Amino acid sequence: MLVSSSQVRRSIPSVDALLKTAHFARLTSEFGRPQVVACLRELLADQRRRLSQADAAAVPDEETLAAECGERLAAAARPSLRPVFNLTGTVLHTNLGRALYPQEAIDAATQAMARPVNLEYDLDGAGRGERDAHVEARLLKLTGAQAAVVVNNNAAAVYLALNTVAAGREVLVSRGELVEIGGSFRIPDIMASSGCQLREVGTTNRTHARDYESSINERTAAIMKVHTSNYEVRGFTAAVPAAQLAAVAHAKGLPMIEDLGCGMLVDLEGFGLPHEPTPSESLAAGVDLVSFSGDKLLGGPQCGIVVGRKDLIERLRRNPMKRALRLDKVRLAALEAVLTLYDDPEKLRIQLPTLRLLTRTATDVQAQAQRLLAATQQALDGLAKVDVAACASQIGSGALPVETLPSAALRLSPQAGGPSEEALAAAFRALPVPVIGRIHEQALWFDLRCLEPSQEAEFTAQLSQVACSRALG
Repeated sequence: MLVSSSQVRRSIPSVDALLKTAHFARLTSEFGRPQVVACLRELLADQRRRLSQADAAAVPDEETLAAECGERLAAAARPSLRPVFNLTGTVLHTNLGRALYPQEAIDAATQAMARPVNLEYDLDGAGRGERDAHVEARLLKLTGAQAAVVVNNNAAAVYLALNTVAAGREVLVSRGELVEIGGSFRIPDIMASSGCQLREVGTTNRTHARDYESSINERTAAIMKVHTSNYEVRGFTAAVPAAQLAAVAHAKGLPMIEDLGCGMLVDLEGFGLPHEPTPSESLAAGVDLVSFSGDKLLGGPQCGIVVGRKDLIERLRRNPMKRALRLDKVRLAALEAVLTLYDDPEKLRIQLPTLRLLTRTATDVQAQAQRLLAATQQALDGLAKVDVAACASQIGSGALPVETLPSAALRLSPQAGGPSEEALAAAFRALPVPVIGRIHEQALWFDLRCLEPSQEAEFTAQLSQVACSRALG
């Protein structure tokens, strides 16, 4: 017997009636009454719109309504910033948060969040202190600088240095070093924002000392060198070494500034990796101010560091913009803990996640891929063919852009009639801990370099949910 749509709609229970049931009492206890009421009203409104002339049995029962309401509330309560598995093959992935904190930094940051700290309080003199002092001594020891300041990222470090030293005047930069990095950070734009004027010298592929010398005039405030950390120009090229460029600057009474970008405090060659210039090398060459990042190769929290001449650093410290760019107590605590690890280079490879992941051997990653192969094949049976394939990882975040690291991956190749590689990628992103891979050669690749052995169980535990993903239709 057919009933009218109005009768069907009247058969939908009221909000008040549902709230008195055991199912919704549990939801109220977990999410709070206001959230449950708002969600339930939306859910019942959706039901009324869907129901037309139909059998009254089409009205969902209380348990079904509670389950759907619970799903909606759980989704709404889920944090936007969530842990993921980075299986892209890029170790320092900007979009995935770059460097992982070592446990020592996590502990230090947690303590700084939970307790009052002497952020700007001098315990010896019982007066006002300087927050950068908590990391400055260690930075001087590691770089050989006379002084140091820290700000919230390297773009801010470059800005602060230029704004302090060269506002209203010209800064000479080689045309081959006008870098753009991810997020549309461009050296010319930062220079313009800082109030100085860019004066390009040389050509894209060849710049000589004489190009700088002939461009210096009464409006010149500084010479700047920018490490081309995210690209490499090869072939018929020439660039002026830092030591020679510093000599040109100093002969005219000008400071020299160098932006190293990624920045690393020790020579990576000692860990079997390609060389990346260090702040200590730049300062030894005569550079007056060197800026670099804390959350890339250094392996710490997001920050920008400037080290160099004491008189120039003091000027940076007095710049009113320094306050706007300063670090908070949490990142300062984490940075101090990371810098402390550099006291023992032999343990650094194990204690610092960035180095630990970068120095994993291809044999080690290959063995891990074999351990995970059977579980992944079983979970994707009928959906995709899974095998182990050799691949190449990248360091990321603009560091050593043409260098790769031999690695191994789980390669998921769609089967005929099954979901596409894009649908598979979406299903893995929909897992409780999203798995982020990369699509290459019509397959989904999971480079395992950044999957710590301690995370293998967590990775495999959720594989069974892939087949049930709504992303697979």
